Amino acid sequence: MKLRVLLVVGLCVAGGQARAGLLSDDEAREQVRQVDTRVSKLEESSKQQDGINKQQTRSLLDLQTQIEAQNAELRKLTGQNEELVHNLQDAEKRQKDFYIDLDTRLRHFESAEAAAPPPPSPDKSADMDEADNPAVENRAYEAAYKLFKTNEHQNAISAFQEFLKKFPGSVHVPSVHYAMGSAYFAMKDYKNALASYQMIMSKYSFSPKMPEAMLNSAACQQELKDVAAARKTLTQLIAKYPGSETAIEAKKRLAALK
Repeated sequence: MKLRVLLVVGLCVAGGQARAGLLSDDEAREQVRQVDTRVSKLEESSKQQDGINKQQTRSLLDLQTQIEAQNAELRKLTGQNEELVHNLQDAEKRQKDFYIDLDTRLRHFESAEAAAPPPPSPDKSADMDEADNPAVENRAYEAAYKLFKTNEHQNAISAFQEFLKKFPGSVHVPSVHYAMGSAYFAMKDYKNALASYQMIMSKYSFSPKMPEAMLNSAACQQELKDVAAARKTLTQLIAKYPGSETAIEAKKRLAALK
């Protein structure tokens, strides 16, 4: 652009010299002034265009830098999320393996107890040790659970409540609260059902029943017309167990809530 301006100036000066003899001093000065004005405008326009080009270049570079930074942050967050999901899956598998192993041992004790000859005469000390007997504990749980499976909900609840009194430290306690919640829900006693499910959420969050307990708690809250609480519970479930089947179901229910 500067080269073009210089060329115009040169041509104008040359033309002015050639016609100097034909023009008056006033006319010559006027033409020179006009040429100067044009040259000044061209130079100003050139400077403005250079400034615009530089500004656009800086803006593009800044935008590219921001995009690259956001992409890097997204990759970092994606990696962290995948690691969390993997760790959660490992923890759930370890918990399930622990319960399977424990259940196998309990059944082994039960078989050994059944094969052993009965004591010659029961006494009070035997009754006192009943709560510490895994075989007796397991039979009590299975008897109560059988009532639940045959839809004898009220009898099952009574049996489960008695079980909790006798065996408060049992490994079956989370499952007992879950079954009680389901029995109450089947009887449309949503308040007591919610209390049973929330017992698992507050004291036995390590239990494999935890995701289902949260999902069922949201169902109870919805039946009790507490939509805000149901939405909160479903959102917590999705965040705590991403990628699980219960989280997928929770997303569907959350979308259906109004």
